[in-house]
Amino acid sequence: MPESVCQHGVSAATAPLELRHTRPDDVGVLEESQTQGDEPMNPLSYFDPANPYPESDGQPMAENTEQYDWIVKIKENLEILFADDDHVFIAGDLLWYPVPDRRLSGPLAPDVLVAFGRPKGRRGSYLQWQEGGIAPQVVFEVLSPSNSQMEMANKLRFYDQYGVEEYYLYDPEKNHLEIWLRQGASLKRVSHLNGWVSPRLGIRLALTPETLELYTPDGRPFLNSVELARWAESAEARANQEAQRAESAEARANQEAQRANQEAQRAESAEARANQEAQHAAEERSRAERLAERLRALGVDPNHLED
Repeated sequence: MPESVCQHGVSAATAPLELRHTRPDDVGVLEESQTQGDEPMNPLSYFDPANPYPESDGQPMAENTEQYDWIVKIKENLEILFADDDHVFIAGDLLWYPVPDRRLSGPLAPDVLVAFGRPKGRRGSYLQWQEGGIAPQVVFEVLSPSNSQMEMANKLRFYDQYGVEEYYLYDPEKNHLEIWLRQGASLKRVSHLNGWVSPRLGIRLALTPETLELYTPDGRPFLNSVELARWAESAEARANQEAQRAESAEARANQEAQRANQEAQRAESAEARANQEAQHAAEERSRAERLAERLRALGVDPNHLED
């Protein structure tokens, strides 16, 4: 491990004497971090020159089921939202290396990151210099009980330094949401008393007295895995019902068409009979006229024939 990195993965220049396992109840420590120098933070507790960009920091994705559920819920619903856009990359707990020189900065693994302008696909890590220099524009962090104030302050400083446009920090235990938006050259905390619509994602976030609710641009709520499965089953059932109704409607239409064809055929037959009868009547009239002409030629008035 380089001398500049302490055992907690924070640069020695900024490492506190003691890392207290408390969450930031206020924003003071986070804002203070933005006034510190540009000393990098590095969450990896080692540096191997033969493998300078490892794909894992050895830490679990989440420390409890609630944090895990929130991470999966946010990530998967965003995947669904942008499923048809091939140039929106979304990942959960993926190490992001902003620069190739590990002496300048180490990586950080946001709980969820969104990078617009980057293709979908598998990645072991997000090497920004191999991603067209594009930093993830949106990141989410879900607090767990072990996250310290200094850790979260360093994360904010990292996101601020490397160009994140929107940073969402949610504490499910305290039901506390912080929203940071890039204004000018730095991230600034913004108010969300009446809800908030993400400029980049278009989703709406609303903090209720019980929990954080997220909605797609068309108003559908974010769902967890079980709810998504049930919704998919319901959608499939509705689709099957619609297909059955469509098939029934098609069958009725075919029957109506068949009856219409039969009626048309009967009409054609009736018209043919009418034409035949009209032709027969015309022939009878013609024969009667010829007979009347012969009678008149014989001096007999056909209109005054005696029985």
